Amino acid sequence: MKKVLLAVAGTVVLAAAAVVYTVAARPSPAEPAKVEHLSLAPGQLFFRSTKTGNVGVVPLANPGAAPKFSDLKCDRFAVSASTGMCLAVRPGTLPAVSDFSILDRDFATTHKDYLPGTPSRARVSPDGKRVYWTVFVTGDSYAATGFSTRAGIYQLDNGELEKTIEEMPVLVEGKRYFSADVNYWGITFSKDGKRFYSTLGTKGKTYLIEGDYDTYRGKALRENVECPSLSPDETRIAFKKKVGEGVWRLSVLDLKTMRETALAEPRSVDDQALWQDDHTILYGLENAVWSVPADGSGAPRKLVSDAASPAVTS
Repeated sequence: MKKVLLAVAGTVVLAAAAVVYTVAARPSPAEPAKVEHLSLAPGQLFFRSTKTGNVGVVPLANPGAAPKFSDLKCDRFAVSASTGMCLAVRPGTLPAVSDFSILDRDFATTHKDYLPGTPSRARVSPDGKRVYWTVFVTGDSYAATGFSTRAGIYQLDNGELEKTIEEMPVLVEGKRYFSADVNYWGITFSKDGKRFYSTLGTKGKTYLIEGDYDTYRGKALRENVECPSLSPDETRIAFKKKVGEGVWRLSVLDLKTMRETALAEPRSVDDQALWQDDHTILYGLENAVWSVPADGSGAPRKLVSDAASPAVTS
């Protein structure tokens, strides 16, 4: 039986920021000069054009090269292994409705479905067997801003949409936590598909949750962690740390020592960072895709202009 995974309202700042991001980043009707057939071959850096919405790609080893563009348009794009995901809002729908498409290695659509809401986050599990997302919706009575979040998981092997994560028993400070305003966003999975991390938001606070997908149990590991992203070696979490109202700092958390390292990006980043490899973080900011070392050294480097939602094939 199909199950649906939903997450509830975010904080006022999270909701407002994500909605503003989605609306502001929505492209004009312009089209790229040429569209080409793309594939999910290794060694590529994919992105979403902030001018047209088309999915583009450059060589990961030479991101300054002239990009190639697909005719596929997305608000969020993600890829891992041989699976791609496109999340795109339907123009003119009120309340908003978004389509998600699953792509194979040859960039062919293998599954398509729709979701209520406006795209915010999208990711593919390391093994390519699950896709997950966060969208913003309206109409939930508990959402003071009028907006709330819903996050979901689609399993490619059996075609199921997973059960609501709200129902997952979770421990905060060692005790089972209950609250009407509990919400989750920014899911990231381990390679074995069992362990996952996400953000839990409640009563104006955020927590990093470690979950066990098999037992469907979770526990809070640390406060003030949003949009986690698990490193390829599975020892660290990249995340955005709130340092002021509407201001976040990219940081990395060592899961063994719980030591935080602030990255060398001084600007506020409202994105779910992506690991290019064990040493480099990618993210979208100010109409471009950037990279920064994961150890706090160096400086931000602009990789692609007029771009957002980076994704890499390895």
